[in-house]
Order: sequence, then structure tokens, then C-alpha cells
Amino acid sequence: MKTLKNWTLKNHDANRVVLTLDDKHELHLYVLEEGMFRVLIKRQSGLALNRTWSIAPQQDVPWEGRERESMEGFPLPGFRLELLDDVLLISTSKMRVTVHQPLWLEWEYKNAKDEWRPLASDRPTSAYQLNAHGDGVAHYQRRFKDERFYGLGEKSGPLNRSGKRYEMRNLDAMGYNAASTDPLYKHIPFTITRRDEVSFGLFYDNLSSCWLDLGNEIDNYHVAYRRWQAEAGDVDYYMFLGPRVLDVTKAFVRLTGKTFFGPKWSLGYSGSTMHYTDAPDAQNQLMNFIRLCEEHAIPCDSFQLSSGYTSIDNKRYVFNWNYDKVPQPKLMSQAFADAGIRLAANIKPCLLQDHPRYQEVAASGLFIRDSESDSPERSSFWDDEGSHLDFTNPATVKWWQTGVTTQLLEMGIGSTWNDNNEYEVWDGEARCHGFGQPIAIKHIRPVMPLLMMRASMEAQQTFAPEKRPYLISRSGCAGMQRYVQTWSGDNRTSWETLRYNIRMGVGMSLSGLFNVGHDVGGFSGDKPDAELFVRWVQNGVMHPRFTIHSWNDDATVNEPWMYPVVTPAIRAAIELRYRLLPWFYTLLWQAHADDEPILRPTFLDHEHDEQTFEECDEFMLGRDVLVASVVEPGQRERTLWLPQNEHGWYDYYTGQWYSGGQHITVQAPLEHLPLLVRAGAALPHSSRISYVDIKADDLRELKIYPLPGTGVSHGSLFEDDGESWGYKTGNALWLSWEINCSAQEINVVFSRKGDYQPAWREINLSLPAGEKRRLLVNGVEREVWTL
Repeated sequence: MKTLKNWTLKNHDANRVVLTLDDKHELHLYVLEEGMFRVLIKRQSGLALNRTWSIAPQQDVPWEGRERESMEGFPLPGFRLELLDDVLLISTSKMRVTVHQPLWLEWEYKNAKDEWRPLASDRPTSAYQLNAHGDGVAHYQRRFKDERFYGLGEKSGPLNRSGKRYEMRNLDAMGYNAASTDPLYKHIPFTITRRDEVSFGLFYDNLSSCWLDLGNEIDNYHVAYRRWQAEAGDVDYYMFLGPRVLDVTKAFVRLTGKTFFGPKWSLGYSGSTMHYTDAPDAQNQLMNFIRLCEEHAIPCDSFQLSSGYTSIDNKRYVFNWNYDKVPQPKLMSQAFADAGIRLAANIKPCLLQDHPRYQEVAASGLFIRDSESDSPERSSFWDDEGSHLDFTNPATVKWWQTGVTTQLLEMGIGSTWNDNNEYEVWDGEARCHGFGQPIAIKHIRPVMPLLMMRASMEAQQTFAPEKRPYLISRSGCAGMQRYVQTWSGDNRTSWETLRYNIRMGVGMSLSGLFNVGHDVGGFSGDKPDAELFVRWVQNGVMHPRFTIHSWNDDATVNEPWMYPVVTPAIRAAIELRYRLLPWFYTLLWQAHADDEPILRPTFLDHEHDEQTFEECDEFMLGRDVLVASVVEPGQRERTLWLPQNEHGWYDYYTGQWYSGGQHITVQAPLEHLPLLVRAGAALPHSSRISYVDIKADDLRELKIYPLPGTGVSHGSLFEDDGESWGYKTGNALWLSWEINCSAQEINVVFSRKGDYQPAWREINLSLPAGEKRRLLVNGVEREVWTL
């Protein structure tokens, strides 16, 4: 690739500066917010892709994509421009960039003392490179010793990405190693760089396959550097200031779109297995799941219908019902609905070459086309070859939505599971319709799953407009949080997977995917032993998505009751999840409304505590609960670091108080998941240990973990009917409280907004065992607050 070197100032307006590069290319530098800049390089021949589907600062993008050069939705604060010899300075009140000659950029931020301090810098040598023949671009930045790198979405291995090289190339990585396999399913070229005093985000809005080297590579001719390189497309990146890691994550979500607020029942236990739908008597197997849940007193809110219901001779054919296996799909759906269990059906975007409707779809031009002919592209898919649907063609979207409606929604299946959507079309020049402007697949491969899930969502919304839809997708790119819940794909059963899936989930959460989880118990490999299964369930119930799913190599099936000797421990973990459902729902609301991550590394709220940056197996659930999952066999005690804070932590179960900033060891018998609660917090609980039924959910308890001394803390609870859009017009309950602690008393003061009236009419308050101070509610000594 050729290095871009010399620049001249071409022009500028109120929101951007344009430089000419080597007398033929252009660099556009946008000032979007006081703390957010953008750099776009346009080749002489123009942009390789003039649209984006990831950038959505205020509202969703059009189906055909957002104009790449659009500044719509940003505050555009303006900037100060100074040209000093061969140096150009562009500054706001928070950030400043210096453009050097030959081309490299140096970034600074203004600290609390109103001083300009170093933030980031390009490599002074060969910072920007373009392939002279049109494809391939690269960007090099300097690396500094005190930097730690996080983000990149769904990646294996440590949470700290420093010293590693990663590839973004969506793959169906069935049975991956959670400690080492790369690449995986999702495309999120976004990094958080954390330094001692400041953090910043860097997002490359390029949808082609790419590589990010964060210190694995060294070169004697250059300073220490990091590299982003893409096989095609444009250099187009967003640089944004923290100053905290949390601020960077929230800015990234503000840039790429808000987390979709799904129905409350989507936070309940979701059953699934390939085993049932692959069986010759699939309907009987599925109906038996309902009976077994009742028999073993396992609450369940949804079931994910694996693709075996579409099979012909063990291959999968989307929108094709195997009526031998499932002779009465409407009757079956109704039986699940009567049990309070919603169904989500697996659908795939590739039609095998012998699909009953393949020729019809091909004749209609709905597939991605071969690079050298007008015939459909052919790629490997499910032990055969097939052709991928082209969701940049409006006719394909319509065909898909008709299939979703007639084959699923009208059958009583209200949700879609968008799967196997990595679009492994490795003829990079295969042609997509592009909404009338043809695009090679190499430029937009991860956009296809994004448009697939959007097509599914809009079909569900049209069918049931009064309800918030629920969707799942395995693959996608930045912005997928606008539509779906996701998970870490087809993991392999092992203790190592349990440990590294925790890091993977937190990494996704730092990267804007807040509504995540894992296949509990492991998807592939032999079944987990009883101890591993218990520990995996205990960990799983503390994630937004809680699903037990499997396709075990030994032809077994992961079910809550698979080991009778530990079924009580499994039941206890799931019951804990249901007791905490009001709190999980509040966390989901905060993720949607305030861009707050649900899963959080311990350092996210404790950056002052250097120990929290050490690799560990703990994570925070919201700001208040520290989850210390057991990830080693035979472990019956759990040693963990309590982040340093002002008021300390409580054991969730016993109420024992600990000061922060120390290692502690707590008991961890097999039946017990160690949990610590931040002092000053209060956790809402439900007494309903069954599927979500808003009208039957008529009791609330607020467990208060007060400050051990004097002071004030705050909390909140969100409630609504669990599935409608009523919250948009005020038909919801936003309940807030203030906890005032003194030496003699604890006074909880409630306030409310919204006109929603839940089934419960009062909240019972409780304190940890051993707490001697008087409990007051709105100044009156009592233990109940009436709504």
C-alpha cells in the first residue's frame, strides 16, 4: 500500500476541514461534538462505499443506509482553526488535533486544570496507507506504555486486548475455544484505550473484513504502534474522549444507536436445544418440555425452536415446516402460550440449492449474485451449498417478511431467532442489489445480518403493533443493539469456556451490546458434568440473556433436570433470577434510556482502584451487585477483590459487611453463588417464581443495604405492563428513593413519576440481619411503603 504524505489546506466550513493529500486524495476532518471528531479519507476516485448502517446518533438509518458524509444528528459545536507554518490546529473546548507534515495527527484533551494534555497520536511514519489499485487501507497509531485496550465486541481471551492481534471476519465458529479462537461472529472494530488519566474511543466505520493489531507486531523502523487494516473500503474513523471508560462506552452507543427495550418476559429463563426439533417426534419432545418444567417446578418464559422443525433429511430449509415432526404447529404454539411460554423460531438467510423454493427465489433475483454472471452466488452452508438472500433488495425484504408472517407469526410463534447469518460469501466481488446501487459483498458483509434482523423486526411489529418485539441474532455489526438480543454463539463445553465467556460478555457490553448472554452448559462437546452445569447456570442467571442451549456431541441434551441430584441447586439459581426480575428489568430500562451497561467490569465504576484492572472472573451487574462466579472444579470457597469504595459491601445472603479495597474469601458451596452488594444500594425483589404475568405479580420487597455510617444514597425501579409502548406516553412507573442514613436511623424517602398502576400496591422494606438502626419510610417508622 502507498503511504499518504503531503497535505495542503483546501477549504473549511463551520463543521469540517478539508485537506488535499498528495495532490489527489482528500482528508475530511469533522467536529461532531466538543469531544468527538471524525476523520474520513476520500480517494481521488471517490468513496468505496458512500453509505453506512452503523452510525445512528439520533434515530435509525434508512433501509438504504445513511449518507456517509451526513452530519445529521450531531450537535456540531464549531471549532477554532489555526495554521502555523506546516502545522494545522483544530480545537474545541475539550479536544484538539494537530495535523503534522508529512501527514500524521496528534490528539490532545483539556484536563480539569484547563491544561492541554496528550490523548493519542498517529505513528509519525506512514500513518495512513491506501492500496494504489483501489482496495485495502490501513491506519497506524502510536502505542504508549500506560495504555490498556478494551472493546472489539465479542472476542476470545482476556478482557484486556493489549498485545494481541484480532480479525473481524464473521464466521460460524461452532465449538470455538473461548480462550483463543479468532475470528468469531460479530464485526465491531471499536477500541477503548484506557490511560492513567484519561480514556478515548476509536471506531472504524468500515464494514469489510479487517485486522486490529494492538501490540503484537513490532518494527524496528517505527515507534511502538497499533494498526487497523481493512481489505477494502475507506479510512473513516471516529475519535471520542472519555474521560472515563464508562463515558467512552456511552458515547459509542450514542453514536451507533440505543439498546432496544424488549419485553419483560425476554429476561426470564429461555429453554432450547437442538435435540428436540431434530427428533423424529419433535412435537412430542417439545410438548414434553412444558410438562417437565411443571413437574420440576422450573419457571420458564420462552423457548427457542431450533431449526430441526424445517428439516428434510437432516438438512435445514428456512420457512419449510416438517409436518412429520411437527404435525400441528398451531396447536403446539397454543400449548406453549397456555403455559406462559413464548416461542422464538430459528430462521436462516441461506437457501440450500435443493430448497423447495430455491428456483422461485432465484428467478425473482432475490439472491446475492455471482461476481462473473447473473446466476446466484453459491457458498458452503450446512453440509451442502446454497445461496444467500440479498437484504439490500427491497423485493427480498418483502419475500422474507411474508415468510416470517405466514410461516411463523400466523402459526402462533411471535419471535424470531435470526441465526447462521454470518454471510460466509467469500467471493468478495459477489454483487448485492444495494437498493439500486450495486455493491460488492466485501464492503457490506456484516450489514446483511443487520438488515435481516431489521426485516424480521418490522414483520413482527406489523403483525402485533401494540407489542414490543423480541428478536435474537447471532451475527451482526455495530448498531445491532438497536434491534436484538444476542449471545456468544456456539461455545464448547468446558470450565475454560465458562471462565472466558464471562470476559466475552463483558467485552461485548463495553462495546455497546448490553443485552447479551451465553449458551449455558455449552453448545457443543459432551454434556457438562453436574458440578460444571450448576456453576454455569449460576453464572448464566446473572446475565441479561439466560438460555440453556445445546447440541451435544454425545447426543444428550442440557436440561435443568438433567442431574436429579443437583436439580434443587439449579432450581434455586433460577428462582434467584426470578426474584430479581424487577431489578433486571430496571437495568434493561436503564440500558435503553441512559445507555448504561448491564454487565460491567469491576473497574468501570472503580477506576481509582488499580487492582480492579487485573484480569479476574468477577463482574458487576449494574452498579450495585458484584458477581463472583465459581469457574473452577471442586472450589467451595471463593477469593475475590472487593473494589475500593467509600462505604464498603454487603454479602447478599448474610448481610455481613466488608470494607472495600481488600481480598476476601467467602463460602461457595455448590448450591451457592457468591454475590456482594454495594453499601447504599437497594434491590427490588418479586415473590412470583413463575413466568412473567404482570397481573399476578402482586408483591414487592425492597432489600436495603444501607450505608454503614452517615450519608445519602439513591436508587430507582422501573415498572410497566411489560410489553407495550405505553412508557412512551407516560404509562409506566418510575419509582425513585433516597436513603438517608444517620447513627440512629435509616429514612427511605420515595417519589414517583408516571401513571402506571402495577398489580402490587405496597413495598415491604427489609434490612440486613444485625442492623440495629430504626427504619423510617418518608419520615415515619414503618417497614412498608404504599404506592
